[in-house]
Amino acid sequence: MPGSGVICVLGDAHLDLVVHLHGAFVPDTDTAARMSLRLGGQAANVAAWVAALGGRSRLIAARATDLAGRLVETELSARGVEIAGPVVAGRTGVVVSLTDAGARRSMLTDRGVGPLLPAESVRPSWLNGCSWLHLSAYALVMRPAQGAALAAATAAASRSARLSIDLSSTAAIMEYGVPRFRDLLTRLGPDVLFGDQAEAELIGAVTGAELIVKLGAGGVRAGGRHYPAAPTTAVDATGAGDAFAAGYLLGGVPLGLTAAARAVATIGAMP
Repeated sequence: MPGSGVICVLGDAHLDLVVHLHGAFVPDTDTAARMSLRLGGQAANVAAWVAALGGRSRLIAARATDLAGRLVETELSARGVEIAGPVVAGRTGVVVSLTDAGARRSMLTDRGVGPLLPAESVRPSWLNGCSWLHLSAYALVMRPAQGAALAAATAAASRSARLSIDLSSTAAIMEYGVPRFRDLLTRLGPDVLFGDQAEAELIGAVTGAELIVKLGAGGVRAGGRHYPAAPTTAVDATGAGDAFAAGYLLGGVPLGLTAAARAVATIGAMP
């Protein structure tokens, strides 16, 4: 069940370059597009949406030493997100999102220092006051970030915080190994899993976890019930699932759908 308290989120914080194509991509020549540089990263998106929806969020992430890293930290703090995590030598990640009138999106991903969050850097005190710990599959399948995610999950469980996991990527899960990933989920015992239709079919049911299937413009399926999407005018689907997760953790499916509708009505993944 959703609830009050700090929503703790562990994972990436980087830059998103959103490319809104005005037509079909044509190789070897110009293709008209509108581009926007924004903050991004699945974990950072969820944390920012929690804050925008009136909740408290704490982001646990590796921060790069480059200029972009300082920009990301400053902008997230200005949005009301509490920042935790070490500074790691390297560059900030960049994801290029290609979107087609809000209906679809494809991503070119350079994760930078995102996966380099070491387990030994995680302080159990970062989970103090958290009602939820939200993890992404990216953090769970990449080393050394996996160790950090497991350490945070242990600290969260000892504080009676609930655990939610976004399945995030069929490609990442398949590369890691589906049976191996399912075993990891069984060990962690999440309360809630978020995934799109393909991710949900890949993983299947996990004992003890509520599976919430994100259906894009079709809304979501949760607890054996279909919930239609809230009315909106879609211009960019980037980050809609992250907005839904933030809303759900704060106020259940209705707030999740409201947040997702707000997300797709604007360019970029942040509120």
